[in-house]
Amino acid sequence: MSQAPPQQATFKRFDESRMEDWQIIDAHFQTYQNDASRRVLEHLLRLKGDNHGYPVDRYEHSLQTATRALRDDADEETVVCALLHDIGDDLAPANHAEIAAGILEPFIDPLNTWMIRHHELFQGYHYRRFYGLDPEAREQYRDHPAYARTVRFCDDWDQCSFDPDYDTLPLEHFIPMVERIMSREPFGGAPALDDSAAEERV
Repeated sequence: MSQAPPQQATFKRFDESRMEDWQIIDAHFQTYQNDASRRVLEHLLRLKGDNHGYPVDRYEHSLQTATRALRDDADEETVVCALLHDIGDDLAPANHAEIAAGILEPFIDPLNTWMIRHHELFQGYHYRRFYGLDPEAREQYRDHPAYARTVRFCDDWDQCSFDPDYDTLPLEHFIPMVERIMSREPFGGAPALDDSAAEERV
């Protein structure tokens, strides 16, 4: 009776590892990666509750931003960006845009990654003056290829999505979109394990 393959690598240091170890790890990674959308959506739910003084909580704001983007005929990837653009608020409120950009970067157009990463600065056009800061700070990026889409994102969808009376679509409407975007090959395809390299070391 043959034994089942090991479920765990056996090395204690990377320089002791073998191809068989990395095949085990890669199989586990693929399973974990394929479940990423579920974990991201669970984290989005953590934005429910405390509204931090805003008219709606961050969860409602996220759904409302995505709803406005969808109703404005944005493509599916952009709608997912709108849904998840503030997902970093829970862990990194002082740097939330960077967290959201990092989560989506492997699956989306680099210009949309830039849009998410810079949305907080662009959003400041509407309120930075109240803090004694320059509301025109986003103008330094006017020549950037993602400038126009970031302005549209902030001005048409993000900054106006704090309306408690808006008929926001439920999360269930967006789940298939998130699953499709996050099921893409990260960065266009990860490198495959190379058996020939292992053979050279034998």
